[in-house]
Amino acid sequence: MAVYPDIDGLAALAEELQARHGDAILDTKLARGELSLRITLSHLLPLVEALRTAPDCRFNMLVDITAIDHPDRIARFDIVWQFLSMYTNQRIRLKCEIREDEMVPSLTSIHPCANWFEREVFDMFGVLFSGHPDLRRILTDYGFRGHPLRKDFPTTGYVEVRYDETEKRVIYEPVKLTQEYRQFDFLSPWEGVIDVLPGDEKQTAARED
Repeated sequence: MAVYPDIDGLAALAEELQARHGDAILDTKLARGELSLRITLSHLLPLVEALRTAPDCRFNMLVDITAIDHPDRIARFDIVWQFLSMYTNQRIRLKCEIREDEMVPSLTSIHPCANWFEREVFDMFGVLFSGHPDLRRILTDYGFRGHPLRKDFPTTGYVEVRYDETEKRVIYEPVKLTQEYRQFDFLSPWEGVIDVLPGDEKQTAARED
């Protein structure tokens, strides 16, 4: 059985944070031993600094930054920050909705480890972070087209890469599928077999005998 931190303590912390930072926090949610705060983008930096330094918080470890793509929404992306307090063994999650053309303040001045996290979100989703010291791709190549974790990014991608022994360099070419791209519903291990499965003929022969 999973052991979660003190739920009553997190609930009290949620009320305290709401009282201190009412302009920054839109709502709170407590689930599975973690506290989630939906916040306004303009208050991100002072709120993160307060969470890091306040004696009853001390969320001094930035664990991860990621995004969620909602292509049908005006505010297309949810940006999510995960924090851990090594002193209280509590976790807190900040979530903020942004439009595709909005820039998110970088947390590198408060948490230096945000550098690579923000580069990954930029690479995978195309979200821009203002004040980042070196915002460039980190997982894909510099000439890569598009952002792979956006939901409108094609499964096949746009280009394929190979090393050319003659030219002694990497070659980018448009994707060429050797067979028609197929969609699988994964309802049966025998994908595409409709009427007869292997072995059915033995049962038919036994009935005829």
